[in-house]
Amino acid sequence: MATKTEEGAEARTDETRADARTAEEQRATGTKDATAPEAAAAEAETAEAALEDEAAGEDAEASEPEAEAPSGVGQGAGAVVSAALGLVSLSGGWIGTVAGAREQLVGQLRTSSTASVASQIKAVYGNAWHTTALWAGLFALAALLTGVVVLARPSFGAPGRPQAPWIKSVAWAGVWLGVIGLLLAVLKYSDALLALPSAG
Repeated sequence: MATKTEEGAEARTDETRADARTAEEQRATGTKDATAPEAAAAEAETAEAALEDEAAGEDAEASEPEAEAPSGVGQGAGAVVSAALGLVSLSGGWIGTVAGAREQLVGQLRTSSTASVASQIKAVYGNAWHTTALWAGLFALAALLTGVVVLARPSFGAPGRPQAPWIKSVAWAGVWLGVIGLLLAVLKYSDALLALPSAG
């Protein structure tokens, strides 16, 4: 009897141990199953954070060239200067007027009262006229060169950044005023336009 009881107790103990092992295995499997979604969620969050960091880095790289790109203030100022120089070349300007008056005074001082009328006209008025034309031509040339530099500047500047339309318009106006002023200056200086009157 004692043997049967001992055998029964051992069988119960084995069953208890087997049940405990099964319960532990189920708990371990359940823990693994429970931690698997948590691990997947953590991995997804890490991947999202990495993507956000990459996107922020790309945005920063994209914004850096915009910050470094020129604003066009210098080009706009150059265009306005070109147009102003072109207008000065057409009107003669203060410097041309003063230089012409000085040349007229020098002509009066150097010409004797016994000189011929043609010599007096040339010395007093002709040289002053040519000096005014020369200064107008210099202003026209400066307007032309400044306008061309402003128009050509985007070719050597930041690629992909177009020039503002108003800058182009004003620069083209300066170029054309310079061309017209230079042409008029050459015609005045060569006496093809408004030549000196003849003395005879």
